[in-house]
Amino acid sequence: MGKDIREDIAWAHINQDVLKSLENPRPLFWVIVFVALMMFGVGVGCEVYQYQMGMGVAGLNNPNVWGLYIATFIFWIGMSHSGTLLSAILHLMHADWRKPIYRFAEAMTTFSLMTAGLFVMVHLGRLWQFYYAVPYPNERWTWPNFQSPLLWDAMAIFTYLSSSVIFLYVGSIPDFAICRDNIHPGWRKNLYTLLALGWEGTDRQWRNFRVTYLTVACFLIPLAVSVHSIVASDFAMSQQPGWHVTSFPPYFVAGALYSGCAAIITLFIILRYVFKFEEYMTMPILKKTVRLTFAIAMVWTYLNLIEFASVWYSHDEVAKAVLIDKATGRFAPFWWAMNFCGSVVPFTMMVKRWQTSIPIMFAVSLLLNLGMWLERWMIVTPTFSHGYYPWTMDTHYWPSLVQWGIVFGSFGWFTLLFMVFCKIVPSVSMYEVKEMVYHRSLATKKAELGLEGGH
Repeated sequence: MGKDIREDIAWAHINQDVLKSLENPRPLFWVIVFVALMMFGVGVGCEVYQYQMGMGVAGLNNPNVWGLYIATFIFWIGMSHSGTLLSAILHLMHADWRKPIYRFAEAMTTFSLMTAGLFVMVHLGRLWQFYYAVPYPNERWTWPNFQSPLLWDAMAIFTYLSSSVIFLYVGSIPDFAICRDNIHPGWRKNLYTLLALGWEGTDRQWRNFRVTYLTVACFLIPLAVSVHSIVASDFAMSQQPGWHVTSFPPYFVAGALYSGCAAIITLFIILRYVFKFEEYMTMPILKKTVRLTFAIAMVWTYLNLIEFASVWYSHDEVAKAVLIDKATGRFAPFWWAMNFCGSVVPFTMMVKRWQTSIPIMFAVSLLLNLGMWLERWMIVTPTFSHGYYPWTMDTHYWPSLVQWGIVFGSFGWFTLLFMVFCKIVPSVSMYEVKEMVYHRSLATKKAELGLEGGH
């Protein structure tokens, strides 16, 4: 496998490399930011047009009342899971190879949730009505409807987002202090001074820091699983054909981890080049991430087959008709593409030579996320288009350009937030990499001393 990271990197060299990345990324950074701004501008324009003209321009109708908005909402909720969840799990397992990459993975979680939250408001049409979905106490006694899945999602997003931000911020405090002590005076130094909370690196601060970080990590693992289980319950607790399946919660959680891991590979490769992190985001780390993604892909494939089998062998003829329609009807190209991207493409990750091939893994990660987005769309749209009664069937539905534009803009919004974050906050944890280098060099010296003693 090789070493995850070199053992002879000086601590000052780590500081210089990471701080330099904040000041002087490669020109591709500005290209990505410009493209993301253009994409986001398209999404904002479509949303303003929809707000002015009404939801009719979105092409939504009865029974297709969700369209791309809720499918993409589920996609972004899913993509948010891997960053914080895997970071917390690998932290508890003392997996050192996570240390150079966990910071940007946690940031991915935060910005994915912020993007998902937008789709709840976009789906409402009347943006100000989101106020009534928030479970707040008030003196007017206009309590939200706790039986509404919309309320469940609002509570889940708010809880998970606030916890993820705390987890990301607490883990960044020592690095904010490093930035404060090494950067030139200006607005950045003032910002890092504020964010560092007076960190001096004393023994007491480190003890409190370790306990706090571990506590939040332990809290986040069941929270992350419960959040996507709540989203799955939006479907599984309904009577719609193809949704009333008890395996949906674990299926959704596996799909969330799957899409999140694929996104981590994509961002790993982009950040490795754009911010000149070749020395820290190494090929052995990429190889371990790829193998983890493959394992999760096989779990998702198994649960996907279980879902098909549970529908096929059930007595629900309408649900079976929906499944057949997915495979042979007008949605068949997308259904087969979903299965190909989600279940066949991952087998390329079994080839050892390809596990460290940047172009191949970048293309594979994009195909995996395409498959995961198609999976969410295949859950939502075919069921609405093929209900229990003939009057609920719609054989002509197709998303409008406004829907596509808002979905397109959401990817620009996420990319813009993520790239700006990486320009301001160190996307490689300096203190964790130093610990990793120290422990590896210490273990090597002990091994050498043991060999010498044996001779």
